[in-house]
Amino acid sequence: MTRLYNDPAAFADEALEGFTAAHRRWVRPVGGGVVRSTATPAGQVAVVIGGGSGHYPAFSGLVGRGLAHGAAVGNVFASPSARQIHSVATAAHGGGGVLLMYGNYAGDVLHFGQAAERLAADGIETRTFAVADDISSAGPDECAKRRGIAGDLPVFKAAAAAAEQGLPLEEVLRVAERAGARTRSFGIAFSGCTLPGADHPLFTVPEARMAVGLGIHGEPGIGEEALPTADEAALLLVETLLKELPEDVAAPAGQRAAVILNGLGSVKYEELFVVYRRVAALLGEAGVEIVDPEVGELVTSFDMAGISLTLTWLDDRLEELWRAPADTPAYRKGALDTPEPDRDGAPVTALAQGTGVSAATAVPAASDASREAAVTVLAALEAVARVVDAHADELGRIDAVAGDGDHGIGMRRGSGAAHRAAADAHRLGAGAGTVLTRAADAWADKAGGTSGALWGSILRALGTALGDRDAPDAARVAEGVTAASAAVRGLGGAEVGDKTMVDVLVPFADALAAGTAGGLALTEAWDRAATTATEAAAGTADLLPRRGRARPHAEKSLGTPDAGAHSLALITRAVHGALLDHH
Repeated sequence: MTRLYNDPAAFADEALEGFTAAHRRWVRPVGGGVVRSTATPAGQVAVVIGGGSGHYPAFSGLVGRGLAHGAAVGNVFASPSARQIHSVATAAHGGGGVLLMYGNYAGDVLHFGQAAERLAADGIETRTFAVADDISSAGPDECAKRRGIAGDLPVFKAAAAAAEQGLPLEEVLRVAERAGARTRSFGIAFSGCTLPGADHPLFTVPEARMAVGLGIHGEPGIGEEALPTADEAALLLVETLLKELPEDVAAPAGQRAAVILNGLGSVKYEELFVVYRRVAALLGEAGVEIVDPEVGELVTSFDMAGISLTLTWLDDRLEELWRAPADTPAYRKGALDTPEPDRDGAPVTALAQGTGVSAATAVPAASDASREAAVTVLAALEAVARVVDAHADELGRIDAVAGDGDHGIGMRRGSGAAHRAAADAHRLGAGAGTVLTRAADAWADKAGGTSGALWGSILRALGTALGDRDAPDAARVAEGVTAASAAVRGLGGAEVGDKTMVDVLVPFADALAAGTAGGLALTEAWDRAATTATEAAAGTADLLPRRGRARPHAEKSLGTPDAGAHSLALITRAVHGALLDHH
């Protein structure tokens, strides 16, 4: 378990601060992550990678010449926010455009996509690529739904090496696509990981058993088998991967492959070597030529006791890029020429503690009526933060049934940051709309992950509807909630029945709109809608997830409500209490 920490909520920030202090030769801190300590050569594509903390050396440890130009680092097991990614990419940009690369998880897809839009609006040509190498998370006919695990490394490296050669952005993207299409991974685990401050692991494995087909965020495996010997583990990993070859690879015999045997946190290097001796023998017997194998911790999951095997099937071009030199804090290969000169006068930007949103020095003008309404909005956000804090452990337990168990942590970070940002805006005289939009930015930025993006969208839609000019009436509040429902569906792509927060948000919005349209006061309409939300949240226990990290473990989630749906229902009831107090 993770034993050394201060405030668990500050763990990711403090870890990144210590990392940069220890590795100034390679990296410098910027808001949201790190970039190379040396300048990106003028006109070179900047490859910016990222993801949640808890996976070191991914992602910050892979920043340096020959590999990433920068890394955006989120909270524990949560994607970095769009603001963080935008900050890192802007600092890394050398004039040749930016390729954003990340593992294929809903939160990362949302935040990196939003960051790409912001970069494009700034005039920076940007492309995105999600690594999806985990064959256990979806079948061959649904490769786009697969998770990104240790296959991140060879795909990141191929694109970065192509960028180092001076290729333009579209060609660097094509290299990433080629490497991604030829990369497959599969993992097993013997125990789950324990997050900082937690007193139990995210999942457990029965004695003398192992979990098969796990992710890197503490998700349980898709099945269990008897605990193997080292040779039996090697056979399972190799046979599983050889059953699924890229479309243009007819048979393994005569093929070349980059091979990564990855430790997930607690498996000792000597154990990895015992397994690898058999992996190498089995691949040799299959006629596979191993090229520059890597054995060690490359994409971890805190203290998870587990391993994964990755094969990237090489052609001449991919082999050249895989063999290319690299020099980063955690990954070094070959020899590079004399380093580029240090950045002339480039400021070393202090890490933004907590990656929260600072209070602005000014707020837009607001009417007295809107500022009065902002008092109620602030009280509602305080109630949200309180109810989330009270139920954070429960939300984590629900999420851990088939997901990664971080929903309570992320919601606590986000709701707390939203309340603080709202209070700052209110002290500056902001109206209801600005209080909500400041809260929206803070929630998305602090929480990261899917919930951060979705709750940021919810609060922003409400803020836009309420505005800063008039006292919002019941109809306008209902319009804002309806707009929030549409925004969440548009952003995440989920619909009713997918076992997500949408299963609560849509009926809640519909009930609130119907109540206000029928002439009910806001408090009464909200009360009825909150009851509808509670019933809808309970009903998600009977659904199978069709989206998100729980999807590969759909059967395990039967009988348990969706964590996001449950937290939304709790919040609607808490907000009703605030409305009654300020009626």
